[in-house]
Amino acid sequence: MNQLISSDRARVLLVSPATSDVRELLYVLDRHNLGTGVAGDIDAGVELAAGGADLILLDAALAGSNIDASCLRLRNAAERHGVPLLLMSSSPSAEEQGRSVGAGASDYIRMPFNARDVAEKILMELALHKAHGAEAEAESIDASAAARPVHPQTLEVNYHSILAGSPDAVLLFDIDNALLIDANHLAEKMFGMPQASLLQGGMERVFPRRQADGLASIRLLREKMQDTLQGKIVVFRAECRHRDGHAIACEIRLMRLSVPGRQLVHARIIDLTERNLAEALRAGQNALLEMIAKGAPLVPTLDRLLLLIEGQSRGVYCSVMLLDEDGRRMRSMAGPSLPRQYLDMLDDVEIGPGVGSCGAAMFHGKPVVVSDIEHDPLWAPYRGMAAAFGLRACWSQPIFGQDEQVLGSFAMYYREVRSPVAQELVLIDVAADLAGIAIARMRHEQELQRHRSHLEDLVAKRTAALTLAKEQSEQANRELAAALEHLSITRDELVRRDKLAALGALVAGIAHELNTPIGNALVVATTMAERTRGLQAGFQDGLRRSELESYLGQASEADAIVLRNLQRAADLVSSFKQIAVDRASSQRRHFLLRQFIAELMLPLSATLKGAGHLLEQDVAPELAMDSYPGPLGQVLTNLVENCVRHAFEGRNSGAIGITARASVAGESISIAIADNGRGIAAGDLARIYDPFFTTRLGSGGSGLGLHVAHNIVTGVLGGHIEVASGDAGTTFTLHLPAVAPQAGTAAGE
Repeated sequence: MNQLISSDRARVLLVSPATSDVRELLYVLDRHNLGTGVAGDIDAGVELAAGGADLILLDAALAGSNIDASCLRLRNAAERHGVPLLLMSSSPSAEEQGRSVGAGASDYIRMPFNARDVAEKILMELALHKAHGAEAEAESIDASAAARPVHPQTLEVNYHSILAGSPDAVLLFDIDNALLIDANHLAEKMFGMPQASLLQGGMERVFPRRQADGLASIRLLREKMQDTLQGKIVVFRAECRHRDGHAIACEIRLMRLSVPGRQLVHARIIDLTERNLAEALRAGQNALLEMIAKGAPLVPTLDRLLLLIEGQSRGVYCSVMLLDEDGRRMRSMAGPSLPRQYLDMLDDVEIGPGVGSCGAAMFHGKPVVVSDIEHDPLWAPYRGMAAAFGLRACWSQPIFGQDEQVLGSFAMYYREVRSPVAQELVLIDVAADLAGIAIARMRHEQELQRHRSHLEDLVAKRTAALTLAKEQSEQANRELAAALEHLSITRDELVRRDKLAALGALVAGIAHELNTPIGNALVVATTMAERTRGLQAGFQDGLRRSELESYLGQASEADAIVLRNLQRAADLVSSFKQIAVDRASSQRRHFLLRQFIAELMLPLSATLKGAGHLLEQDVAPELAMDSYPGPLGQVLTNLVENCVRHAFEGRNSGAIGITARASVAGESISIAIADNGRGIAAGDLARIYDPFFTTRLGSGGSGLGLHVAHNIVTGVLGGHIEVASGDAGTTFTLHLPAVAPQAGTAAGE
């Protein structure tokens, strides 16, 4: 695939197969407004490079062992010998990396790679190449410039101007001299130092002496820098240090810059503090809601809430005051980080418009922010008490229940004069909401306890009424038992009559089915007997050859007809024998259902596969039965063959699934045979188990398959069979006892 390069943007040529890495990189480069082109081989790459390229990425697999020649061809085609060329390799090795450096490659990228990281490296290469190009152009204009060196700060100045618009903090490390040589304005803001201060020290200036896991920061940096100098794009997490000493959780991404004669590493630093705090807040909220849902005690729940909020902002101390049910006095409920003596002093204080932050917030039902306790009139009666414990600011939010009733207050204290920022106002809202849920749950539980006590009295009164009702029910049950016994006798009589009627229909069907093949055989036999007598009579006078040949031909044809009809009669007799299956002749044993079905379906699988049908089995390996595997196998085979014969008529492919599940108690097992065929017509569902009923008359079926299956399931196996059918296919479900009944006890007997 060759893709032309846009001419109105910086141009990047990728000489590589269109892998997923390359496609993602193209998308990222386009978002950076870079024109891109892709060539699937070296020749196509040379053709595209002839149109101009500002940077080339070459897949080492396409270059093979001729890396030098491939790089030279691409650069010559671009008519720019100094064009940056990056080599990509999906099978990186030290030997190949050495050859890439010898071929003049600016860098060596290992595949697969992160598209964003490689895009950033490309942007840096383009920017640095542009800076070097500008210097070279200036030197060519001023002939005397060739005799003097490039200013040592030229690179840093150009690099700093490039990074001015970076969305993240960026530092530039000089590895040879162990110095910071450049930083953008976001780095100054992150570390709380102006650029001049940042650049005065080494790399460890912005890191603590040791990381949280005890590893020395200087050792960590050296290891990561070494990996970076080997061509890797290194991403890791570490703690940095603010000017005031507090730790900053960061994600650091290191990338080597290809500058001749210099070992420079570009570091992009992302402050994870807000993300970590948000994750901690989200996890803490979930844990608190789980505690509330499980009915945890109120005080431990509130303590955990307050510690969660205190972890979101430095220097904050939180408390929860609970308003009595009379709505007049407040109780100190929780404040794990505040002095216990201070909380005790606030206990049982009556709320009012001038009772500090919490009392006023509960009285007015709205937030109260006191940024300076010492000079705020709300704290006039209590400022001495607050000063004794070093408290200088207090913001309080009323806690509401579902009915907007004030339940208490949530307060945030500070030991310095200050006002809340937007994030802290969000925190106090979240805390007040969670505290409201916990307090409301506690009061709801108390209300439920009162209801439980009342219910005990109601239960005692209802017990007498239920006792009387029980006696009346027992009398009704006795009457129902007598009625059921009468119904049972009536049912047995009806079943006997139905069996006689079914037997009559069966005998009539058998007679009808056998009459045709036997009658056909009899007619042919009678005809041939007459022909034989005629042949014998003519034998005395001599036979012509033509007469004998005619007789033999007719005899052969008659034999075939007789054999075919007798075979048909034999098949029908075999089917008739299956109708009245005898349990006594079946072998009963204990077997694993999954293994049994797999072995049973094995010979059918090849036939189904040849017809384009799929057979799937889903049977738990532990399912076991104590039953009759022979009759069960006959039922399953009949049902699968019925699917093949009827469900997929006119279709080249279909799917049959066999699933088995045990009941909760494990006493019964359900086996379902489902297909995705055309289904059974609604008018035929009521007749499918009738003997000799078939929708494909004359196609070789006897119409006894489902009738035999029904008899075996309800007789030998002691279960019952269900069918459900629609446009999406048909499902037969066998409901069988895990332990088959003994002879004479099957369902329906």
